[in-house]
Amino acid sequence: MFEWNNLWRGLLIGTSDLIPGVSGGTLAVILGFYDRFIAAISGFFSKDWKKHLGFLIPLGIGVGSALILLSRVMKWLLANHPQPTFFFFTGLILGIIPYLCKEADVKRNFRSFHVVLLVIAAVLVALTGVFRPEGVEIHNTITLNVTNGAGLFVAGWLASMAMLLPGISGSFVLLLLGVYPIAIDALSTFNIPVIAIIGSGVIVGFIISSKLIKYLLGSYPHVMYALIIGMVIGSLYVVFPGIPTSISAVVISLITLLAGLGSALFLSRADA
Repeated sequence: MFEWNNLWRGLLIGTSDLIPGVSGGTLAVILGFYDRFIAAISGFFSKDWKKHLGFLIPLGIGVGSALILLSRVMKWLLANHPQPTFFFFTGLILGIIPYLCKEADVKRNFRSFHVVLLVIAAVLVALTGVFRPEGVEIHNTITLNVTNGAGLFVAGWLASMAMLLPGISGSFVLLLLGVYPIAIDALSTFNIPVIAIIGSGVIVGFIISSKLIKYLLGSYPHVMYALIIGMVIGSLYVVFPGIPTSISAVVISLITLLAGLGSALFLSRADA
């Protein structure tokens, strides 16, 4: 039986995957189904794959629809209103932290070791923001050959690992590798060969990463929660767009920040 409530979840995750610095895994946590999300992806690449179709097909439709329909919108927002857009996602990330701490039952389960892991994860993710490219041009095309095709495949593979982890953005990995403008252009212009090559890398990455993450969540849940919370906290530095320089920009950014924060709190409670 298809779980059609996953359609809107997929739309949100697909939208987040278009944003450098915002993780689809983070949205899955906000929406309260991260564990099942990982289990379903991992299970799909096993002999029991059929039982996960009802969960994954609506989710995949939502993600695919968002990537196709909103890629042009995202190009426009990032080009014309980057600061309010990133403040909205900063609010989303802030709103997830109380939910994560509650789910992990931090006061009861965390020891000094877990706090150290949390801090290390936060610092490592935050350090990626140091290398964030500035002034990225979002129009870029490519003439495919064996060399750059292999590079696109590997980039998709690496990005998919980040997509599954809260706090690390697959789009940001593509940005660091110089592939993000190519990917956005391919989505907005329906460049099927480029989409297929990057997508193949993403699928291969999903197969490997989902099984590893599922194992770690089942075997070391408190360690994984410490790492996840740390990565989410660290991603705040990556996403934060800086202090607005005008009164109007401050007001607009504050509104989008509060909208993101309120959305995260609402979605966390709705799916708790």
